[in-house]
Amino acid sequence: MARARKTITPDPYAKPIAKPLPPSKSLPGKLKQFQAPIRADFDLVSPYGAAGDQPKAIEELTEGFKNGEQFQTLLGVTGSGKTFTMANVIKNVGKPTLILTHNKTLAAQLYQEFKSFFPNNAVEYFVSYYDYFQPEAYIPHTDTFIEKDASINDEIDKLRLRATANLLTRRDVIIVASVSCIYGLGSPSEYFDLMVRIKKGDIYDRDKILRDLVHIQYSRNDFSLDRGTFRVRGDVIEVHPSYDEDGLRIELFGDEVDRLCRFNIVTGEVIKEVEELTIAPAKHFVTKEENRAGMLQRIQLELTERLAELDKEGKVLESARLSSRTRYDMEMLRETGMCNGIENYSRIIEDRAPGTRPFTLIDYFGDDWLLMIDESHVSIPQVGGMAEGDKSRKTTLVQYGFRLPCALDNRPMNFAEFEYMYPKQVLFVSATPGDYELKKTSGVVTEQINRPTGLLDPKIELFPIQGQMDVLLYRIEEVVKNGDRVLVTTLTKKMAQDLTEFFIEANIRAKYLHSDIKTLERHELIRGLRSGEFDVLVGINLLREGLDLPEVSMVAILDADKEGFLRNYRSLIQTMGRASRNVNGTVLLFADNMTESLQKAIDETNRRRGLQEEFNKEHGITPKSVTRKIEEDLRIVDPLGLDESGETRDEREDWEDNDLSHPERSEGSSDNSSGFTPGIRPMEPLQPSNYRKKSATGKKKAPASRHPDPEMRSMIGEGSSQSSSKLAALEKQMKEAAARLDFEEAARIRDIIRSIAD
Repeated sequence: MARARKTITPDPYAKPIAKPLPPSKSLPGKLKQFQAPIRADFDLVSPYGAAGDQPKAIEELTEGFKNGEQFQTLLGVTGSGKTFTMANVIKNVGKPTLILTHNKTLAAQLYQEFKSFFPNNAVEYFVSYYDYFQPEAYIPHTDTFIEKDASINDEIDKLRLRATANLLTRRDVIIVASVSCIYGLGSPSEYFDLMVRIKKGDIYDRDKILRDLVHIQYSRNDFSLDRGTFRVRGDVIEVHPSYDEDGLRIELFGDEVDRLCRFNIVTGEVIKEVEELTIAPAKHFVTKEENRAGMLQRIQLELTERLAELDKEGKVLESARLSSRTRYDMEMLRETGMCNGIENYSRIIEDRAPGTRPFTLIDYFGDDWLLMIDESHVSIPQVGGMAEGDKSRKTTLVQYGFRLPCALDNRPMNFAEFEYMYPKQVLFVSATPGDYELKKTSGVVTEQINRPTGLLDPKIELFPIQGQMDVLLYRIEEVVKNGDRVLVTTLTKKMAQDLTEFFIEANIRAKYLHSDIKTLERHELIRGLRSGEFDVLVGINLLREGLDLPEVSMVAILDADKEGFLRNYRSLIQTMGRASRNVNGTVLLFADNMTESLQKAIDETNRRRGLQEEFNKEHGITPKSVTRKIEEDLRIVDPLGLDESGETRDEREDWEDNDLSHPERSEGSSDNSSGFTPGIRPMEPLQPSNYRKKSATGKKKAPASRHPDPEMRSMIGEGSSQSSSKLAALEKQMKEAAARLDFEEAARIRDIIRSIAD
């Protein structure tokens, strides 16, 4: 039976609600320079020096910035140590630095690495603080309104607040951020002005200090000094900043500040005495109380204008809905200073002009800073795509009376605005720079081709499509005999599944990986491949980026001549790179036609390989495969955490890589040298949910346990009904995992809870 296609009749009254402004006019306001533009003193700590192409790259990039070049591109192959190069450039340039990357996991990994390079400077982590986020939305053709629902991670919120507080008070700051940095924050000017500054020996009225703390969103709690609270004991005021682990103690003698110190929240022990304290607001969105009346007047004015428009268009339902919802918000703001969805009034609260964007983290940097865009071929397109999706959703909310037009101005930066905010020094970092980066640098790049380990880019062999299975089976058998692994990439899910079945019938241990496989099962498949549970992994695009598999010595690319997203130049280079961690790395390309992308990828790989061979010969380097413990790859990177030994993970793991005399880069995207992702803790391998391997007798093998953790199995009691107390215990564990930034573990427990509920 054919499916009917629904058509939505366009609203005849619909018209543009807001006219977009050019970037130069959409600025939220002129900001002062919060810190004098003096050189920042970065203390780079590393047990090893630069090696391979790093010294040359560091010198070129540093000289380029000193000579006034605004844009530069670092093209570095997998394992060439790009992070170490970036750290040296930051030290040489001496400016506050924003490192932008495209996901939380990679951001956490980079945070760890830069924290180990700069232990004496402020290295911060700025990503979205939502563990879960369901945005407010309306679906017109089903008349469905979806309320906003979110769960905030307090630990990430603390890190975000610490990042902005440090930006406004010191210069030696490095912030590793996701695309969250282009979304709205409170005004940096008000944030800076509302900071409470207290000096030893000055005269302060105790009650004024308490009022100032309340104004910047701190609450009084004389019993438990939690984050974002303060307590008072006579002339002693103790504050637990929302962005710090330590407490701040203010001791008064009358109205004179007698003593200021930092202390341990748990033991009360004084850590050190200081001459001055600066307490930043507990939240990013803070406003002065005297501005509240004017804010309500501006909301009322916009409401009146919008209701008149809706009434004129005959939209009675939308008018009544908007009036009811907005007046309720106004009442909440009048009485409490807060309301649900207050961010939708950010333009009115900050008294910005219509069409202007909100303040973002980038505004906190001022005018003199350095921007590094990691994995720029992915991060740049991601930044460009954020604003349009947000605009589409909010336009619908405004048109149907759920929000005032000012909600459209609570948005991420669009790409033109992001470009307008570029500082005087921008570095793009990627193994395969995009056209945008190359255009910005007029095609000039700084290459980092030679690895300190001496590893070469893989050899390439080209075969016709006819007879490809015979060739592939023969070559797989050779690789497996040597104890290595194989990756095979196809174009479709069905092809991946059929090919896996074909390999199994040929007595080859194989599994497939594509988007239907759950995230956690993907990690376990990668671990199973590395540990030798099977020898061949068949996939599509998921094998392109984010994999560091030293055991893989051969990558086979089927239908390599089919031009498109999966077989363009950059995709081919990324896929080929999966074999560059093994001294026997080889790529098999099956194609009948030589496409432009294919030829370009082959030429580039051969060019790099030639340079690497020449470099190794000149320096007497013998290539050696990288070896890395599987358990170390599959472990969560916790930006705040200490392991059981009391050491930070970067202290213990940073340089444990095959006795290398050089810090290699651990990346989470196209150039990853630390595993599929910073990983999860080891679990038993999981079989793809829609595939069951048959044994030699023809009987189906039981699927791997969905709950491999013995503790979890005993709690759940497989096959038995669960009590609410056990579910509550699991939910508590899930929240604890999320609180310590162990997102994969939290997701794993969430899936267990769902499976029990089902």
